[in-house]
Amino acid sequence: MSERFAVGAQAVREHVVRAEDCATNWENDLPVLATPVLLWLAEVTSMKVLEDDLDPAEMTVGFKHDNAQHVAATPEGWTVTVTATVTEVDGRMLTFSVEAHDGVEVVYRGTHVRAVIDREKFLRRFEEKVARS
Repeated sequence: MSERFAVGAQAVREHVVRAEDCATNWENDLPVLATPVLLWLAEVTSMKVLEDDLDPAEMTVGFKHDNAQHVAATPEGWTVTVTATVTEVDGRMLTFSVEAHDGVEVVYRGTHVRAVIDREKFLRRFEEKVARS
């Protein structure tokens, strides 16, 4: 598996901060980019790194965020550029260094880990769980 996923592989995603991305939608009164949205951007940008290297029967799932630091506020309407870089491949576990910049300063940095899994097996387990409830 490690041959498919190269340390140093990278993806970049730009995201314009919308009203629905602001902390005011997360029980906060500040109209700035919300931390949960930055975490989501870290995940989807990390997924983008892998999109051409996954087999059709595979998918990735978020496993954890480490050292997530939302270090500066970004107003609505600004563009955030998120960069995710593979830093480690350990079997099915892939570690990414993620950084986001709003054109003025770094606003987020952290580590995200994703697991490569079998899509059909995951969906089968999920459907069984739902059926039990």
